Amino acid sequence: MLCEECGKNPATVHFKKVINGNVTEMHLCEECAKKKKEFDTSFSIHNFLTGLLDDIQEGPVKVDYIQATKCDKCGMTYGKFRQTGRFGCNHCYEAFKEKLTPLFKNIHGHEEHIGKVPKKAGGVIRIRKEIQKLKNQLNIAVKNEQFEKAAELRDRIKELEAEIEG
Repeated sequence: MLCEECGKNPATVHFKKVINGNVTEMHLCEECAKKKKEFDTSFSIHNFLTGLLDDIQEGPVKVDYIQATKCDKCGMTYGKFRQTGRFGCNHCYEAFKEKLTPLFKNIHGHEEHIGKVPKKAGGVIRIRKEIQKLKNQLNIAVKNEQFEKAAELRDRIKELEAEIEG
């Protein structure tokens, strides 16, 4: 498909706009797309992330919060995080928890960011995470006086701990 503007170059930017049910499509080459002011082709993941943050908040984020809230470990401010879309360290999750919790809840369906562990490289890490998960379930089972379930969970934890120790 050739560019709809210049008719010379192959169309590499495909833009679809839906307004009130009316669909408009454009197929442009990269040069013609850059000339169009109608849309910005500089998509980045940090713009996407900060856009999500802004959409989920229950109102505009106060300037005081943006400037004053920072991570105790690395010094990253919330404002800098909004600009870059990256955390300075793993403690930033805790420092910005107030603003991140609604985002994680919308994306993951729960409030905790768990992350992923590679299957090939993370054998012990994955087992430790499983042990922690089972310990949490064990505490809940004991609290609810589900002692048979608690005993099963305790036995499974022992099996996994023995697996780590080898």
